[in-house]
Amino acid sequence: MDKSVIFAVAGSGKTSYLVDALDEVQRFLIVTYTDANRDNLRSKIIRRFGYFPPNISLYTYFKFLHGFCYRPFLRSAKNTKGLTFNLPPIFPLRSISDDRRYISAARRLYANRLARYIEQTKMLGPVVARVEKYFDVLFVDEVQDFGGHDFNFLLAVSAAKLRCTFVGDFFQHTFDTSRDGSVNAGLHDDYVKYQARFKKAKLDVDTASLKASRRCSKSVCEFITEKIGIAITAHDDRESAVRFEEDPSVVRALYEDKNTVKLFYQEHHKYDCFSQNWGASKGVDRYGDVVVVLNPGNVAAWKRGSFKDINAATRNKLYVACSRARGNLTFVPDSLLKPYRTE
Repeated sequence: MDKSVIFAVAGSGKTSYLVDALDEVQRFLIVTYTDANRDNLRSKIIRRFGYFPPNISLYTYFKFLHGFCYRPFLRSAKNTKGLTFNLPPIFPLRSISDDRRYISAARRLYANRLARYIEQTKMLGPVVARVEKYFDVLFVDEVQDFGGHDFNFLLAVSAAKLRCTFVGDFFQHTFDTSRDGSVNAGLHDDYVKYQARFKKAKLDVDTASLKASRRCSKSVCEFITEKIGIAITAHDDRESAVRFEEDPSVVRALYEDKNTVKLFYQEHHKYDCFSQNWGASKGVDRYGDVVVVLNPGNVAAWKRGSFKDINAATRNKLYVACSRARGNLTFVPDSLLKPYRTE
């Protein structure tokens, strides 16, 4: 069976790559992490076929894990009432075989341990067999967001007797499906070691197929490579403006422009404008010009001429934000937008 993981750069068309590989005959299982990316996939599938083909099943990860993998085997026996995304209490400590380690007092499954619970209850084999029974092809989008027990579960499912293709961008790792203590805590610390985990699971690693961004201009790609330190090349030679703006009147005009998105590090909802948070903009492909709002620390990094030394998680979110731009990329200090906060 063909099994591979494709590492892509932002805007290279990884979602379109998967959609283009679909047909109306084979039985496809598509799994992604966020609701936003599920919606993006769904709209692209409908655009391609004119409807949503019944041979294609599209899940967000936890709906797949709970609805497809857990419920048919364990729901009745364990009398559980869905998931909780609250973290399990640290104390009292439970043995690995104690159901109270995985199920809350309200009979809700701890989402961050459900994949491990399936393994602990010896249901992993039946789950893999169920995947093989109902599907011919498994696609996983945004694979870089799988962490904790979920990453181990994903690799276990990849051993199923069907074609598997995972796609993702290591440097767009801004969220984890889950965390649980030290389980895969350092998974995203080293790109080479990360690739090695897939190779060990017998997946071919492809870094060539989706190496050029079709979304971002040459100017934006060069900025990301040189100033953020994440290598990305453009598919063509389009140029666009990349600038820092601190003229209050110009910043106000940008803020009021309903066609230009403002991307905030956090709390975008406190501003009455077309906006989103850096990390949450991942998977969005509809923006033209983009305004990235910088806090004082990142304004200082701009003036130093490099974002390479900022916190790694922040740097990844900044990369996500910058790479949303199809057109111009403008940076503004958040101090000039604070007067417009609504709360």
